[in-house]
Amino acid sequence: MKTLTTTLALLAIAAVGVNAQDAGKKKAFNPEAAFKKLDANGDGSISKEEWAASPQAKKDAAKAEKMFGAKDKDKDGKLSKEEFTAAPKKKGDK
Repeated sequence: MKTLTTTLALLAIAAVGVNAQDAGKKKAFNPEAAFKKLDANGDGSISKEEWAASPQAKKDAAKAEKMFGAKDKDKDGKLSKEEFTAAPKKKGDK
């Protein structure tokens, strides 16, 4: 009985340790999945309204609007998948 109790305790501690390790890891950003999630109506683009409905935009609407404008290269008021997934330009890039 003592061996069984010790074994179960060790298994419980190991399970908690694995969960704690997983909790500290950040999931890798998947631009395709993010685009699909933001494109609420499934039309293949993200409108300003869809962008503004995102959790990040709700935290800081002014920053979200600025980001949308920077990503909307053709200034058509929506983001294509290419515009959304393009890496942001760094200072000094042309």
